[in-house]
Amino acid sequence: MAERHARLLLFLSILTPQCSAARAFTPLRFSVEPTDTLAVRGLPAVLNCSVAGGEAAVARVEWRKDGTFLNLAADERRRLLPGGSLFIGAVVHSKHNRPDEGVYQCTATLDSLGSISSRTARLTVAGVPRFSGQPEAVSVHAGGSEVLNCEVSAELGPFAHWERAGVAVEMDGRLVQLPNGALVISEASSADAGPYRCVIEGLGPLKASEDVQLHVLPGAGLEERLEVLLGPVSLAKPVGETVLLPCVVKGSPVPTIGWMRNAKAVDQSDERISVIGGGVLRIANLTSEDSGTYSCRADNSNESVETQAKLTVLVPPQFLKKPSNIYAHEAMDIIFECNVTGFPAPTVKWVKNGDAVIPSDYFKIVNQHDLQVLGLVKSDEGFYQCMAENEAGNIQAGAQLIILEQDVALPTSAVPSLTSATTDHVASGPGERPGPAPTAPRDLVASLVSTRFIKLTWRLPAELHGENLTYSVFHSLHGSSRERVENTTAPGEMQVTIQNLMPDTKYTFRVVASNRNGLGESSPPLTVATQPEVQVPGPAPNLQAASITSTSVTLTWERPLTGNGEIHTYKLYYSEKGQDTEQDLDVAGLSYTMTGLKKFTEYSFRMVAYNKHGPGVSTEDLLIQTLSDVPSAAPQNVSLEVQNSKSIMIRWQPPPPGTLNGELTAYKIRYRKSGRRGEAAEVMTTQLSQLIDGLDSGAEYSFRLSASTTNGTGPATEWLTAETFESDLDESQVPGMPSSLHVRPLVNSIVVSWTPPENQYIVVRGYSIAYGIGSPHAQTIKVDYKQRYYSIDNLDPSSHYVITLKAFNNMGEGIPVYESAITRSQSDPIDPEIDLFELFHHPPHTPAPDPSPMLPPVGVQASVVSHDAIKVSWADNSLPKNQKITDSRYYTIRWKTNIPANTKYKVANATTLTHTVANLKANTLYEFSVMVTKGRRTSTWSMTAHGTTFETLPTSAPKDVTVVSKEGRPRTININWQPPSEANGKITGYIIYYSTDVNAEVHDWVVEPVMGNRLTHQIQELTLDTTYYFKIQARNSKGMGPLSDTVQFRTPKAEPLDKMSSDQVGFQGKAGGRSTLPDHGFGSSLDKPGITGSHENHILVIVIIVSVGVFTIVAVVVGAVLCTRRSNSQQKKCSPLRKRAACKSTNGSHKSKSTSKDLKPPDLWIHHERVEMKPIDKSPEPNLVMTETPIPRNTQEPSGHEVEESVSTLAGRRGVRPKIMMPFDPQPPQPVISAHPIHSLDHLHHHHHHHYHPPPRGYLHHQISLRAPATPSTPVPYVDRAPSSVPGVKTASIGTLGRARAPVAVTVPSAPDSAETSKMLPTKETAYETDELSEEMAHLEGLMKDLNAITTA
Repeated sequence: MAERHARLLLFLSILTPQCSAARAFTPLRFSVEPTDTLAVRGLPAVLNCSVAGGEAAVARVEWRKDGTFLNLAADERRRLLPGGSLFIGAVVHSKHNRPDEGVYQCTATLDSLGSISSRTARLTVAGVPRFSGQPEAVSVHAGGSEVLNCEVSAELGPFAHWERAGVAVEMDGRLVQLPNGALVISEASSADAGPYRCVIEGLGPLKASEDVQLHVLPGAGLEERLEVLLGPVSLAKPVGETVLLPCVVKGSPVPTIGWMRNAKAVDQSDERISVIGGGVLRIANLTSEDSGTYSCRADNSNESVETQAKLTVLVPPQFLKKPSNIYAHEAMDIIFECNVTGFPAPTVKWVKNGDAVIPSDYFKIVNQHDLQVLGLVKSDEGFYQCMAENEAGNIQAGAQLIILEQDVALPTSAVPSLTSATTDHVASGPGERPGPAPTAPRDLVASLVSTRFIKLTWRLPAELHGENLTYSVFHSLHGSSRERVENTTAPGEMQVTIQNLMPDTKYTFRVVASNRNGLGESSPPLTVATQPEVQVPGPAPNLQAASITSTSVTLTWERPLTGNGEIHTYKLYYSEKGQDTEQDLDVAGLSYTMTGLKKFTEYSFRMVAYNKHGPGVSTEDLLIQTLSDVPSAAPQNVSLEVQNSKSIMIRWQPPPPGTLNGELTAYKIRYRKSGRRGEAAEVMTTQLSQLIDGLDSGAEYSFRLSASTTNGTGPATEWLTAETFESDLDESQVPGMPSSLHVRPLVNSIVVSWTPPENQYIVVRGYSIAYGIGSPHAQTIKVDYKQRYYSIDNLDPSSHYVITLKAFNNMGEGIPVYESAITRSQSDPIDPEIDLFELFHHPPHTPAPDPSPMLPPVGVQASVVSHDAIKVSWADNSLPKNQKITDSRYYTIRWKTNIPANTKYKVANATTLTHTVANLKANTLYEFSVMVTKGRRTSTWSMTAHGTTFETLPTSAPKDVTVVSKEGRPRTININWQPPSEANGKITGYIIYYSTDVNAEVHDWVVEPVMGNRLTHQIQELTLDTTYYFKIQARNSKGMGPLSDTVQFRTPKAEPLDKMSSDQVGFQGKAGGRSTLPDHGFGSSLDKPGITGSHENHILVIVIIVSVGVFTIVAVVVGAVLCTRRSNSQQKKCSPLRKRAACKSTNGSHKSKSTSKDLKPPDLWIHHERVEMKPIDKSPEPNLVMTETPIPRNTQEPSGHEVEESVSTLAGRRGVRPKIMMPFDPQPPQPVISAHPIHSLDHLHHHHHHHYHPPPRGYLHHQISLRAPATPSTPVPYVDRAPSSVPGVKTASIGTLGRARAPVAVTVPSAPDSAETSKMLPTKETAYETDELSEEMAHLEGLMKDLNAITTA
């Protein structure tokens, strides 16, 4: 038969054209596959398997157990049946020997073609009948429920049943046996009493438990608390099965059982769902929609209990797309497609000829489940199977791959799924060859070699034999026979780039040209190695997260597939959804459990691996939500409103944000009549209010409220009480006419206010407002009965409106009251916005008599809760001492803030003595007051209480950020801004970020802190012709606010010509002169103390020190002599009549005004080349944060108060050494003068005639350094100081002597100054005689000449 079949195939191949000469696919498949089986020890078992298809007769069937082929020829107990099934004669099973239990798989093989494998099946053997525990005797009240446990293993459950007094118990709707063997008895009666035992039958000899007695007690008895005997447990069941969820609750009175799924009542109208055994929920033929959280609630008149469990319905894998048979040529790339669905998501693996396909460089899993085979070779032929598996089962589907010879065309009806690399190659079938093919391409070279790609180029073949040549590049790993092909993109193109290569790996390449006659000769092979790669780790694959609890998440991942070297650590980044800030932590290993998270909150996670080269590639963000939990807070602002003698309305607001911890399923209201603690009713709702009716008249009721999620019920509020009316208001007639109606027209609106009808014993349900132009029937609006004002908007200007107001109840509308008004014209001045609340609470006088007012609340307190909430509490003197509210009064709370001044009041009502006001602004002062209303009686507003909300982070960024260049200094900019509109606290500083790369990470920007609440800052030493980007962040005591929008600024291209004059610091040798000494900037040796100069500099230093010392001594002597002579002269000139006035003026602080012009003071005080008297800075710490605003020092210096200004520069931030300020001992006073050459006396007199005006405090002035005559020096860096205010002691800077010196504080004799006139002129009383002055000047000139001689030597 087989020979005839072969001949037929040969005959057909001769008759068939060449284009269809492809070998046909072999139909090989399973018609029957094994299924999970429960076997009994010692009994036979069969696992079915059958092969179908044209070649089924010659297919060889084999069996695997736990992945290993069974040798059935040598097995006495197991054998292969003729159809392919596996027969086990007697199942062996014991505690230590279980040879038959395991996973089985059937395999069918066709020699020279391949093999296929069936799905797997598990054989489970029921164990030795035994009880892990014995049932216990129990008692139950008549009508109650009880459970008798039969403690057996899961596989023995189907073999267990119950007997009473030796007779099998028949199961009905009242008696139910659970899958675990337990017996549920509901609605117990005396007939149920007796001995019971659990029996295991069908596994050999009968096995029975001990007899236990069930006692049935009389139904009437004492009250018994509810007890859950058996509740539901979470479980997973496949689709189509039946599940029993037990709920057995014991108690007296007997409770009623109710079931809910996902907080909704279970629909028992579905014939698949029923409640049996008093409370066992039975669901048959499960579907995926049956998944969810099931809650069982037992309730009697005293209490209720609730238990819940989660049911997961498993869906076995199902194919959405099965793999298809494929024809292909060698070196092609193909894809087997496979798409599956199921729950949980199935795992997919591929099998070739019965062996698992291991992913590699040539076998890849793409598109989640598809198998891609690259560079086909002949050995890739065979049967490929896609096998999908999850907890509910497994399935398989296969396809055959046939690789044809190159001269056999691919059938057009079975073109495989090709990659882009081979499409062109397949499209050109061989066909007939009318002429010769091209010769081999020449000079194949690698023109560019990288780590992961190689670019190849070549020259034309020697013989083209046609036009429009195309080329195919075959490449493979060096030494491998598996080639892949890459085609050029256009005819005639002689280069191609091979992508997706591995670093530091050798590859072999060859090129084949083709024309219309077919493929030509191949070029000689070229072997090229890719470049090695210093590689950071790739992304960690398979990053998964699972919520473990409501506050913890477990993450797992795998080691990165790419990356050289050992992984040092992993960094886990996470953030709360909606938050910009991302946190990170270092973890080790391939899993981590994150704890301390917020409940029911979505988080984003990503992972980065680190090796010796640094951080690798981050994974994609993974979103996961923590599990829900019961609410952690109760509903807030609960209020009770008595509606009538039979009903009370309860209103509330949800729990505070972040405390619900899940999706709200319901609010649970429990209420009871006061004095009856055991009798509590329960109402559930999803709204924010509930009307409780059917109450007793004139009775006091207590209420408490709690919120529920799928996880359960959260904490409850305190019990609140309210008392229903003794009798209802009359609603047998319509209400009367409102006692007053007042209107106030505006341009586009009319404000209406009214008072209720005089007869308050008739029910008013609301008010109806009708209005229109000329007629009140155009529009009608209905408002609540509590409302007393309304604004009719969107009206026409200058129009006459008629308005009616009617009160209504269930009987109808009452008598209307009419009013008319003309809206204002557009040209009329617009009144300020009407405060409707004030309008309502201060209505115009009406003839209706007002009832006596109530006492206002007292002791109003405002307790700050958070940055946006304040709790207001008060006392009511009209209540009893226990402050218990038993009537229908309610309280109105109003609050406002004075910023801005015209802020309106906001109001809220409450029926308790506390109210939490939420949604307030942070760091804002609010005032609160309360009034009470009872019927028509109202009180005045209470005294106000004040509270300031806490600070919080700024929620807005600084605004109006501007950057301007400083005039004359292109490298310096001034940045200005305005504070954030929502500072939420006192601004303590700002942080300026700037960078030249707008896309850089924030931590890479230059940071410039600004202390205090200043709104401007200066930045120096920027680069010319460069674009900078700036943004600012505000800071308060709670932290940082958001960043402002980025502001762009480009510095000028060039510096101005007078840059040196504005930036460099010089000094004046003469008035208006400029130093010509070279400027040694920061960083030169002249700026660094401790660096020695040349030998000449050492000598010069010694000379200068000696000179200064000699001159100091001389100056002291001269000063002493002058002071003595001046004192003697003054005593001579002071007469007894003038001594008290004139001498006091002379010897005092010289504060009298100077008027003399012909007298000269001693030259010692006037000829110092405008020497700057510089105060000493005692602080050894450099000022790291420099500002341009003068900042007064905190400490008192000996030289008086100082005002210092410094400018922040980049150099300062880079650690340039600050000037060292050295304090100099002021005792004894030693005058120090400059070492300038002494000028002529004429020059001295010339300077003397110019008045010197010292600048007032706070003005800036230049500092001049003192220098030696012929020594190059460096100017002291430019620092402005305010002049000293302490008389008698001044400071000066010693000039730089060969190197930069820090300024040294010195003391000099105080010049006679005038603080009031700021002129250094003596008064007439302090003048010297001409001969004395001339003598002293000559003496001084001689001393100066001696000093010059010493210094020049």
